[in-house]
Amino acid sequence: MYKVASHLSGCCAPLTGQVNCSTSLARIHLGRGAVCQQSAFKYRPADLPEMPPCNFTPGEYTGMSKEHIMAIRNKNINPMTSKITYYKKPVFIHQGHMQWLWDMDGRRYLDLFAGVATVAVGHCHPKVTAAVEKQLKKLWHTTNIYVNAPLHEYCEKLASHLPDPLKVIYLTNSGSEANDLAMLMARIHTGNYDIITFRGSYHGGSQQTMGLTSQSSYKYPIATSSGCTHTMCPDVFRGPWGGSHCRDSPVQTIRQCSCVQGQCMANEHYIGQLKETFAASVPSRVAGFFGEPIQGMGGAVQYPKNYFKEAYKLVREKGGVCIADEVQTGFGRTGTHFWGFQGYGVLPDIVTMAKGIGNGFPMAAVVTTPEIAASFAKAYHFNTFGGNSVACAVGSAVLNAIREDGLQQNCHHVGTYLMTELAKLRDKHEIIGDVRGKGLQIGVEMVKDKASREPLGPEAMMEIFEDVKDMGVLIGKGGLYGQTFRIQPPMCITTADVDFFLAVFDKAIHNYMDRQ
Repeated sequence: MYKVASHLSGCCAPLTGQVNCSTSLARIHLGRGAVCQQSAFKYRPADLPEMPPCNFTPGEYTGMSKEHIMAIRNKNINPMTSKITYYKKPVFIHQGHMQWLWDMDGRRYLDLFAGVATVAVGHCHPKVTAAVEKQLKKLWHTTNIYVNAPLHEYCEKLASHLPDPLKVIYLTNSGSEANDLAMLMARIHTGNYDIITFRGSYHGGSQQTMGLTSQSSYKYPIATSSGCTHTMCPDVFRGPWGGSHCRDSPVQTIRQCSCVQGQCMANEHYIGQLKETFAASVPSRVAGFFGEPIQGMGGAVQYPKNYFKEAYKLVREKGGVCIADEVQTGFGRTGTHFWGFQGYGVLPDIVTMAKGIGNGFPMAAVVTTPEIAASFAKAYHFNTFGGNSVACAVGSAVLNAIREDGLQQNCHHVGTYLMTELAKLRDKHEIIGDVRGKGLQIGVEMVKDKASREPLGPEAMMEIFEDVKDMGVLIGKGGLYGQTFRIQPPMCITTADVDFFLAVFDKAIHNYMDRQ
């Protein structure tokens, strides 16, 4: 059903001078003991196609043993790390190149989760790596109290990707830190305190942003930021209202509706819920509204097309500012636009970004208007590492790679193809309830059956999840009940990679159903 091409094409063609390995050398040890074409499983099922070839040779792993690593992990590393290790049998990652990862045994995996939607342009992208090496030889760090070129070059370049008046940039180190800063900005600028966001959202793990976050798994039983109110998420698949024309996606829900052209009753109902939140849960004046253009940890949840336009209008009438959390959707990932908010035809007052901004390097940013920046200057705000010379070199190289490699366009082309083909699997399998997203920000929601839409249980999800990994593909999980598979790969993947994943995912679903 899914034909896998025998060569890589498009922007993921070879970008290095590393030793190549051709299809005819599949599963043969090359170079320093590396396995170029060895897939993640020892014995490939007869009905599964070959993994697409890769012409990069990873180095041989010669470090500490797996047993030693796990002993350290259990003794010296944050204990929660062991609890959230995704797989029953951990994947010991050794090296990466573009959309590929290799474990310590030389097995290769197609990475469709990108370190939680973080590796935007590809693992160890040659252009980004070269920029880092060049900067490391020149200057590592000085802080932005001194004037240095990398900071200013990067800020000018980043600002050029945002519409007026979003031109003032604050550089930080993480998405949590960026959202924390945006909360403070909104409150200082408006003189109001309350902030509204969606149920099921994730905006960070600091004590302030934990108040915004609306998933119990990420909350501690202590007082977090007060003044945070969660309104109903306008989820047109799982929510009480939704239809077959609601969202800006190549794939719509399986729910039916009788809305006429240009009308969306689901949107009207969800906006009604927001109005009820204003009437019952917050003061007459608010500080702001946070919204991810597409929920990330929430499971790639999309909203009715016009929801943000009406929500932003209501928020501003109440004195608040509108904040777009682009931590997972920014930098071309949604395909049609560079920023997720642009797909809704809205202009936020503050934009936060992280993850893909540095392709895995720890950096983030808040971008706002001159007016808000001026009101925020009532006290000193300083960030030691924000604007670090190496970080700015990385960020600049990432922006270059997105443009030069045509990665936003690739997200649109490959992502649309992937979602369209996943929709065929949804129609084929009773336990696939919904396929949604834009570009390469995709969710596949699993259910016990389509009629009830009851979430597929954690044990069943884990069975499929492990099976996909064992066949050579790494994906993520999310959703309020852990019921959604998240597909947020490096933006350089190809249609050949997609075909391989589709075959793997279809096989994993069949395997699960056969065991039932």
